[in-house]
Amino acid sequence: MKTISKLLIVGFALISLALASPLLAEAEKRIAFVVGNAAYQAGPLATPANDAGLIAQTLQAAGFDVAGARDLDGEALRGAFRDFLEKTQASGPDTVAFVYLGGYGAQLDGENYFVPVDAKIAAAPDVAIEALRVSDYTKRLAGLSIKASFIVLDGAKVSPFAKSGQPLAGGLALADAEPNMLMAFNAAPGTAAPAESGPYGAYARALAEMIREGGLSPSEVFDGVRLRVNEETKGAEVPWDTSRISAPFVFFERAADAPPPSLAQDQVNAMRSRPLRDLGAQDAYAAAIERDTLQGYEEFLAAYPSDPLANRVRALVAARREAMTWRRTCGGNTPDAYWSYLDRYPRGPHAADARRRLATLAAPEEPPPSFAPIGYDIPPPPPAEIVYVDRPVLVFDNPEFGFVPPPPIVFLAPPPPYLVFLPPPPPFELFVLPVPVFVPVPVWINPPAYVVPPPGNVIFNNIHNTTIIKDREHVPLAPGLPAAVGAGAGVAAAAIAAKVALPPSVARKATLIGGSNSGLPEKTPGQPTPGARPGKPGALPSTGLPPGLPGGNGKPLPGPGEKPVGPAQQKPQPASPGALRNPPGGPSPNKPPAAHALPSGQQLPPLPGGQVAPGGAKPGRITPPGVLPPPGQQPLNKPSGGQLPPQNGRPRSGPNGKPAVPAPSPAIVPKPQQLQQPPQQLQQRHPPQPAYQPPRPPPPQQQQQQQQQQKPTCGLPGLPPCH
Repeated sequence: MKTISKLLIVGFALISLALASPLLAEAEKRIAFVVGNAAYQAGPLATPANDAGLIAQTLQAAGFDVAGARDLDGEALRGAFRDFLEKTQASGPDTVAFVYLGGYGAQLDGENYFVPVDAKIAAAPDVAIEALRVSDYTKRLAGLSIKASFIVLDGAKVSPFAKSGQPLAGGLALADAEPNMLMAFNAAPGTAAPAESGPYGAYARALAEMIREGGLSPSEVFDGVRLRVNEETKGAEVPWDTSRISAPFVFFERAADAPPPSLAQDQVNAMRSRPLRDLGAQDAYAAAIERDTLQGYEEFLAAYPSDPLANRVRALVAARREAMTWRRTCGGNTPDAYWSYLDRYPRGPHAADARRRLATLAAPEEPPPSFAPIGYDIPPPPPAEIVYVDRPVLVFDNPEFGFVPPPPIVFLAPPPPYLVFLPPPPPFELFVLPVPVFVPVPVWINPPAYVVPPPGNVIFNNIHNTTIIKDREHVPLAPGLPAAVGAGAGVAAAAIAAKVALPPSVARKATLIGGSNSGLPEKTPGQPTPGARPGKPGALPSTGLPPGLPGGNGKPLPGPGEKPVGPAQQKPQPASPGALRNPPGGPSPNKPPAAHALPSGQQLPPLPGGQVAPGGAKPGRITPPGVLPPPGQQPLNKPSGGQLPPQNGRPRSGPNGKPAVPAPSPAIVPKPQQLQQPPQQLQQRHPPQPAYQPPRPPPPQQQQQQQQQQKPTCGLPGLPPCH
C-alpha cells in the first residue's frame, strides 16, 4: 500500500507539473504605443491628450511597457510608429501590443487614416498625402507573429478638413481585423462622435473602467465600453469593434471573493440566448447594442417597429448597411462596382468618393445601359433608411432626427465616481503625455502572475498603493478618494517618475527643439496663455518654451529637413506687458531669494546690445558673458556662478542664442523623512541668502590707483624694453 501511495503521489505531482509547465513557461510581455493629438492647426480638440494620458496610465497598471506622446506632427508620428514596430519585433512571440490613437481620424477610398497635428487637408485627396494610413501599420504589426494586438482608433469625430471641393466622407470606414488582432473605433463606421469639452472623453473613461474591471476577455471589455459610452452620451456615440484574437487574454485577473462586477456578464449571457421579442423593448435595445450586429438591429426592428427607440436603431442599421456596401464596392474597385454603389446611394456618404474613383479610372459618372451591377450580400436600403445616410456624415445627436434618449441599462452598474469626477491632469513637458491623478486598483484586482514586469514602471509596482500620484498639491481630488500621502516634492517626484516615456525619435526631437521644460506652464487647446501674445491663426499652442525657440508661444515646429531657428537668428521682439519677470528656474515667491537675485519688484535697466555704455557703466548694469566691452574698457563686474537676472522681462542670452546661465545641477529628490520636517527645521537648515546688491563704482582716489596700476611700464616709446 505504501508503494502504491508513493506512486500515486508521484503521479499526481507529474500531472500537476505537466499542467503547470505551460503557465510557468509563459512569460507574457506587454508593450503599448499611445498618442493623443489635440493641438491641431485646423481646429484643436479638448480631450485627446488627457484621454491618451489616462489610457497610458491604465495600461501601465496592467503591466504594459508604454511609450507615447502628444501633439505629434507627421514626421514625429511616423518616426514614433517605426520605433514601436522595431520594439515589437525585438520583444518576441509572447508579446501583446496595444496601440491607442486619439485625435482626428479620416477615411478615403475605404482606408482609415490618422491625422497629425500639422496636416493641411484642403481637399479630400490630401488625406492620403498628409495623414498616416492605419492599414500600413496594422499589416506590419500582424506580420510580426506576436501573441495578440489591439488597435484602438479614438478618431471618429466631426472633421474640420476638406472644406473645398467634393465633401469627405465622415467617420471611419468599416475594416477587418488582422489575425490575432482586435480593432476598435470610438464610433460606429460612418458615424461621428459629438464634440466634448470636459477633461476626458466618454470613450477613454469607459475603456479605462472596463480594463480595470478584471476577468473580462478582450471582446467583453469592448462590449462593456460600447454599453457604457452609449449610456453616458445618451445614444449620441455608439462604439464599434471587431476581433480575431484567439489566444486567452485578460488585462487583470479578478479574485474569487471580489464584489460583483459593474458588467453583469451572467445576465448578458442569458440575454444572448433569448429572442429580442421576449425581452421587452428597453431590454431588447440594450441587448441589440451589446451584440452590435446588423442582424441584431434588424431583429429589434422586426419585433418593435413602432417603438420610440425604433428610429434610433433604424439609423444604426442604415449606417451599418451603407458601410458594408461601400467596403464591398472598394473591394471590387471597378467602374461597375462604383456605378452599383451610386445606384443604391446617389447622395450617400461615399458618393463623392465613387465619382472621384470613376474619374481616376477614366470612366463616366453615368453608367452605360449594358453595365452589370455587382452582387452585394445585403439587400438595398429601404426608403425609411435613406434619410439617415443621405449626407456625408451621420451624427446621432443631430436634432433633425428627434431621437428619444435610450433607457438605462439594467445589467450595467453606474460608472465609478473616480472616473466621473477625475480632475484634469496638470500640464507637463513638450510632447509628454499628461499624468492623471492615479487611483489605486482594488486589492481583488491583479495583473496575471505570468506578465513580465515592465522596467521602471512605478504605476505597476504600486497599483494597490493608497498614495495618489499627483504633482500639484492644489489639484482637487475626486469625491470619496483617500487623501494623498507624502504630498510635496516627494509626490512631485513620483508624478515625474510615473510619466510615460517618449518614443526615442520623439525624445530626440524634443531635445533638438528646446530640451526638457518640465514644470513649465502650458495652455489647454483653445485657451490663451496668461501674459502671452496672441498667436497667429493655425499656430501651435504655447508650450512654455522660451519665446525664441520653435514650438514656443505658438510658433510652429520645424518641418521635415528644416533646422530650428534660435533666438540669435531672429529679430528682437518687444517684451509683452504680461511677460513673466522670472525665467524658468529663477527665484520663486515661495522660495528664499538666492544669491545674485534682485529684490522683489526691482529690475535691471535695459542694456543696448548687451554692452557697457561708453564712458563708464551705470550702477546695476552687468556685461553678459561672451560680450566684449569696447577697446580700452573693462567690464564693470564679472558675473558669478549664479543665474543672471532677467532683462526687460526676458532671460538674458549669450552667444549662439544659448541662455546665459550655468548648467543646472542635478535635481535631488528629498527623502520622505525630509519632506515631513516642519517648515522651521527646513529654514534652519537652509537659511535665506542675502539679497543681491547692485555694485557701486569705486571712489575717485581708488579709480586713480587702479588706472596707475594698469598703465604699462615697459615696451612703449620712451619706456625701457620689457624682459
